[in-house]
Amino acid sequence: MLGEIKGLNEECGIFGVWGHPDSAQLTYYGLHALQHRGQEGAGIVTTDGGQLKLAKGHGLINEVFSENQLEDLQGHASIGHVRYATAGDGGYENIQPLLFRSQTGGLALAHNGNLVNAQALKNQLEGQGSILQTTSDTEVVAHLIKRARHLPLEQAITEALSMIKGAYAFLLMTEDRMFVANDPRGLRPLSLGHLGGSWVVSSETCAFDIVGATYEREIDPGEMLVISDDGIDSIRFSAPIQRTLCSMEYVYFSRPDSNVDGKNVHASRKRMGKTLAEEAPVDADVVTGVPDSSISAAIGYAEASGIPYELGLIKNRYVGRTFIQPSQELREQGVKMKLSAVRGIVEGKKVVMVDDSIVRGTTSRRIVKMLKEAGAAEVHVRIASPPIKNPCYYGIDTSNSGELIAANHSLQEMEEQIGADSLAFLSTEGLNESIYQGEESLRHGGCMACFTGNYPTEIYPNTMHPYEKA
Repeated sequence: MLGEIKGLNEECGIFGVWGHPDSAQLTYYGLHALQHRGQEGAGIVTTDGGQLKLAKGHGLINEVFSENQLEDLQGHASIGHVRYATAGDGGYENIQPLLFRSQTGGLALAHNGNLVNAQALKNQLEGQGSILQTTSDTEVVAHLIKRARHLPLEQAITEALSMIKGAYAFLLMTEDRMFVANDPRGLRPLSLGHLGGSWVVSSETCAFDIVGATYEREIDPGEMLVISDDGIDSIRFSAPIQRTLCSMEYVYFSRPDSNVDGKNVHASRKRMGKTLAEEAPVDADVVTGVPDSSISAAIGYAEASGIPYELGLIKNRYVGRTFIQPSQELREQGVKMKLSAVRGIVEGKKVVMVDDSIVRGTTSRRIVKMLKEAGAAEVHVRIASPPIKNPCYYGIDTSNSGELIAANHSLQEMEEQIGADSLAFLSTEGLNESIYQGEESLRHGGCMACFTGNYPTEIYPNTMHPYEKA
């Protein structure tokens, strides 16, 4: 490992197309736009109306799929997935979409999120004779659907969805239909668009721009869409409840050119930066952001404070996965291979370093040290989110509480550990107002459990979360 730049990773992104002759190619480009949501594996399943075909593998999109593979994935509909492993391990069998075949036809599943009662359901299914082929919580849904084989497929799916708890945005596809479902609290983003006479579904709206699709609307919490050659139908499988969309979608995960719950991510991050400047002002010469997700907040901080924004940190965009293993010395200083301080900007200056979050504190310490080695007189760290004090059970790999620096240290102790001249976080009230601007309602609202410990769902004792098992 070259050393982390960020301490957070999202589980995955999903993308689907119905009714287009080049569905696999469109899905490839859609997944490319969602690559930031998962870099460990990718897969695409297509249907030509009579057969489901799957291609998947480890790595980035352009490493998994060749032009010949995409040409082999013939069909007018497809679903795709990019993965970062949280629940389950990184084995090939866990790369999605998962494809199941039976005498009554095939079923492909792609899932963004994490099921908090997956282990309990697995125990129940195995006790009833099911044999699970993966360690992914997604497979549970396929078994639950198959258990309800006496019902029409739409009812079998809604029956299965009623049994699972946690965060899920699902794409399911048979030979002749696609099903799109969002959990009752809408913890993960999921949107519908159209491209001519075709339907397109994506975790983020930025993917619509890449393929030339037009945004239609968000999939409502507790809603399932059924898409086929006959059109599109909406089924509500859960009564409306307060939405708790993951706040980290705005803070870090989503691309700045995406709209989440009708709100532009870049604009939301700018407001976070402005609020942070009001809550935690400092006498300084320049403001800089940690690329890339913190740039918007840094611009907002600079605008509100009147301190000029500068590119004090530059990201090396050509550092990727490599087969060349660095020496131990380089490995320990690996952050410098991905990030560099601009001496001509920060030397002799009092610098405000804006970042989106602190998880373990390791990366912040390295970046502060880097800025000071480049000659910064002072480094004042400002974080555009509240302290992360609690694990996430909904598909983000925040570690167990023992590894979260804010869960175990005071503000002053954290300041000393990362070597900053001062440290301040955005308040939960400031984050909430920056995102929703007083518009919270039954439809609009955020999950802030990683900051507050107030989880929107029941958390089961044996919740499947690899980082809490240690």
